[in-house]
Formats: sequence, C-alpha cells, structure tokens
Amino acid sequence: MKTLATPDNFSTRKQTIARHFANASDYDQHANVQQQVCQYLIDKLTHTEHDSVLEVGAGTGQMTRLLAAHIQSQYWLINELCAEQAATLQSILPNADIAIGDAETMNFEDEHSLIISANAVQWFDDPLNFVAQSARRLRAGGQLLFNTFTPNNFLQIKTLTDQGLHYPDIIEWRLALISAGFEKIELSTQRFELPFASPYAILKHMKLTGVSTNQTQVKANSTQPFMWTKARLQQFESDYWQHFSAQDDDGQPIVHLTYEVLIVSAFKS
Repeated sequence: MKTLATPDNFSTRKQTIARHFANASDYDQHANVQQQVCQYLIDKLTHTEHDSVLEVGAGTGQMTRLLAAHIQSQYWLINELCAEQAATLQSILPNADIAIGDAETMNFEDEHSLIISANAVQWFDDPLNFVAQSARRLRAGGQLLFNTFTPNNFLQIKTLTDQGLHYPDIIEWRLALISAGFEKIELSTQRFELPFASPYAILKHMKLTGVSTNQTQVKANSTQPFMWTKARLQQFESDYWQHFSAQDDDGQPIVHLTYEVLIVSAFKS
C-alpha cells in the first residue's frame, strides 16, 4: 500500500525527537520495559477483529508486530514520526498505509474501531489533547488504548537534574477522558525498578532507547537547554550513588532507574 507523504514542517522539538529515535539503532535490544508495556496493551484489547485500526507512534514496530499477530483488520493506518522506520513497518503489515509525520498535526481518517499507541504519547507537545483527537477519530463503541508515564517516571533523574518530560497525572487523564465523552474508563499503573551497575550505565541506557531527548524539555526558569559537562557528569554520578544506591542479590552495589507506566483503556460512547 502507499506510504503517505511526509510533512516537512516539524517543529524544532519534534525534529530533535525524530533524530534521537532514528539514531537509537539498538532500541529493541534495550527497550525491555517498553516491550512489556506493549504486551500489557495487547492484553487489554476487547476485540480481535476490526474494521479500521489506527496505531499512533509505531516506532520500531514493537506494538505493530503484536497487533499483526493478535488481531485482524480490514484497514490499517500506521503512524510514525521517523521516516527511517517506514520500510520496517511496511514489512510487518504489507497492506497497511504508513503515515509518516507528526501525529499531533496530521489529518487521519476517522471512524476507526481501535486507536492504539504504545510508548509515544508522552512525547506530544500536548499529551492530554490526544484524548480529544482520538474521540473525533473513533466510531461509537470504538476502543482507545494507549500508555504514557506518570510523574514518578525517571524520578531519580528529575531529582538530580531537574530535567525531564512533563507527565500529566492520573487525575488529569481521567478528567480528559470524561470530558471527551469516553466511558468504561480503566487506568492502571505499573512500576519497574531497573538495576544498573552505575549511573553512567543508566545514561547510556537512556540514550540507546532514545529517551535522552528529555533534554528538549528545559526548566521553566531557564532559556538554555540542559547540557552535560565533565563536572556536571561527575557530580551526577556522585549524587546518584549517595541518594539512590542499593545492592543486588550478591551484595554488589547497584543503582536503580524508575519507570512508572500508566495504561489507559476507554471506549467512545
């Protein structure tokens, strides 16, 4: 099927996000939490046969592969920000339309029976607006199924650097869903504490999974983006060990990185 045209008017922030994820060539090897999230979403599906499915922010195709294996649809529309992923996504679902571009500004077909998104909505400029957008694109009774992350996500990084994405809390998401006319709303959280041998290993993990792009979010009282320097990195490592050190089962020193995932399922009334 056709690959829809790529818009060339990405914002500077979205260009940065696309570039970071395009360079995260080992993403699937390191994005274990994200893969588990995809399985959680699959488990929340209420129907295995659909007329039209829209996937938003497909990335490397972790969710797309599971969808292809678990459900059938007469029509597939797969969206992704990075043009580099188009061929991979097309190979997973050869009959799908691949829509490369910014999901917040693109005009997608409406009347979908399922809109699903894994590990993508947190990168939106206005994450909560995804709910209202989805309400317009779903048919009555259609399911909206996605995940994002809670304000506790990467809490160690935020504590030490005051940097990171803004994550609406569960109350804000519930209010947005109610306001958009959704029903049968289910929100649940899953927390992961990933162990690492050092704070530097955590930063490497974040870079390999593309999430170092949280540097596109600067502090409200600063006009300059966050930049690592040798002194800042040394202080970060020292502070991380001081505040967040632990031991593994063998008594070896480790540090943790917190992921806290919010799973959302709702139906258009």
